Amino acid sequence: MFGLPLNIIAVYGLVLLAVVLFVNKRISFDVTSLIVMAFLVVSGILTPSEGLSGFSNPATVTIACMFILSEGLRKTGALDIVGDNFMELGRYNYLLALLVIMGGIGIISAFINNTAAVAIFIPVMISLSKDLQVSPSKLLMPLSFAAMFGGVCTLIGTSTNLLVNSIAEENGVAPFSMFDFTAVGIFFFVVGLIYLFTIGIKLIPKRREEEELTDTFEMENYLTDVVLLEDSKFTGTPLHHTELIKNLDLDIIEVFGTDNNSKKDRETLILEADDVLRIRGGVKEINKLLNREDVTIKLTESWKDKDFESGNAQLLETVIAPESSLDGKKVADIDLYHEYEAILLAVRQQGKIQQENFSELRLSSGTSLLLYCNKERVQDIKSASEFVLATTVEIPEFKKEKIPVAISIIAGVVGFAALGIMPIVASAICGVILMILSGCISNESAYNSINWKVIFLLGGILPLGIAMQKTGAAQLLAHTVINNLEILGPRAILSAFFLLSMMLTNIISNQATAALLAPIAIETAAKIGIHAEPLLLAVTYAASLSFMTPIGYQTNIMIFGPGQYTFSDFMKVGTPLNILFWIIGTFVIPIFWPL
Repeated sequence: MFGLPLNIIAVYGLVLLAVVLFVNKRISFDVTSLIVMAFLVVSGILTPSEGLSGFSNPATVTIACMFILSEGLRKTGALDIVGDNFMELGRYNYLLALLVIMGGIGIISAFINNTAAVAIFIPVMISLSKDLQVSPSKLLMPLSFAAMFGGVCTLIGTSTNLLVNSIAEENGVAPFSMFDFTAVGIFFFVVGLIYLFTIGIKLIPKRREEEELTDTFEMENYLTDVVLLEDSKFTGTPLHHTELIKNLDLDIIEVFGTDNNSKKDRETLILEADDVLRIRGGVKEINKLLNREDVTIKLTESWKDKDFESGNAQLLETVIAPESSLDGKKVADIDLYHEYEAILLAVRQQGKIQQENFSELRLSSGTSLLLYCNKERVQDIKSASEFVLATTVEIPEFKKEKIPVAISIIAGVVGFAALGIMPIVASAICGVILMILSGCISNESAYNSINWKVIFLLGGILPLGIAMQKTGAAQLLAHTVINNLEILGPRAILSAFFLLSMMLTNIISNQATAALLAPIAIETAAKIGIHAEPLLLAVTYAASLSFMTPIGYQTNIMIFGPGQYTFSDFMKVGTPLNILFWIIGTFVIPIFWPL
């Protein structure tokens, strides 16, 4: 077929299959990566040790360590304190707030996991928007973009940088140092800030108004108080066994006694005459309930958030996190109440709000949930890797005395790697050990902080790069690039890699993009006799600077629901910025890294 060896055809077919599955998302990307790895080993293209090498790759280990180091810092409360200080500095002036937020989040994201930083700042931005009297959407998109600007400025700022550095080293290219990314990264950072201040901020629509959560999720017609009459057959029965709402799409979210106080402990609660049951459900389902003669409706003029915050309850807006284990699951398969003592009231997904018929609804990263939750369990939701909170909650008891220790450990990890005292993977491992031994983070929290989906993605997709090199598939693609672009010169080839990486990242993950293109970039550089570093940097920067879609980068997914954005919002604001960065990358990278 096409005169190509069978093993090259198999590798190209596997690349195509992987891209299709990554885009389709019916199969989780980590599972897709494992399918790729399994095929390469079973087919004999790679040996078992080569197939499993992705899991022992220094990039994979370092990225796992960075998850733990970031969580160790978060556990001390340092990021929350920074967020509070930023809010105080910026609450009187919108442009000042924007400058402080973007500058601060950019610097933070250069040294810790940017998704962790953005997760802390989302509720801060929503709260700050009330003081500034601006739409939260005007703050959340700059927050996400600035985190990406900062992430490309150091070796550890984003997983893509670490991944490409490891691929380079394995292929005989000198590894990048801690601050090799900084010079060009600062160009992107400064230009990005100027763009957002002068053009981008005007293009960001006011999608979300500052409303109560009950208004934001349009709950007015989906909440009802029902009174249990004295002759009801349900009096004296346990709430958790009641058949009052059996076979109806209704949830009893709270029960109030005759003294108007909320009754606690749903597991042991016994229903009594004149109890008021607050119920979530549509008019059609409520009418079925009211056909009964032993209950009556209690009229309520309007619903406010404070109506749900009596006693020990709280309304929360949460977002399904990137790479969450809930991504792709049906609501019916998730027991939110037993996991977190939370009841689902409404869902915002792809711009549409749904307040009923949840059971068959399939969740995805970026989906916003309105939860009615026990206050004592709010911290469990905040700490869970499945969610990102978009609601400001009371700061729990952090290990504030450990803040200097955690900051010193991260500074040590950066310093030892930057000075060449030890490789980044070694300093990161030492940092994790010190975080645990110093009590900044527990063993259990350390394991839970690792995004295992990303680790399995890397473990499965890295062997594909090995297969492309081993079979000659990378060399063949390099020849194709050279044959079509060599006449235009090395800068045109660099520009092509930047553009391809930028476009791919908007539809598949940034790590997968880097893993696919880095080996081809190295091979292309070798064949035309130029340094590989400029082409690798083009791939790396472009893979981490994805602004045109909400699915192109994890932080965009995180702000998509809370900002109530549409896909077109990212296209409108992000496309000019991506084009601008493509031009900058084409001309600035060769200044610092000659071709």
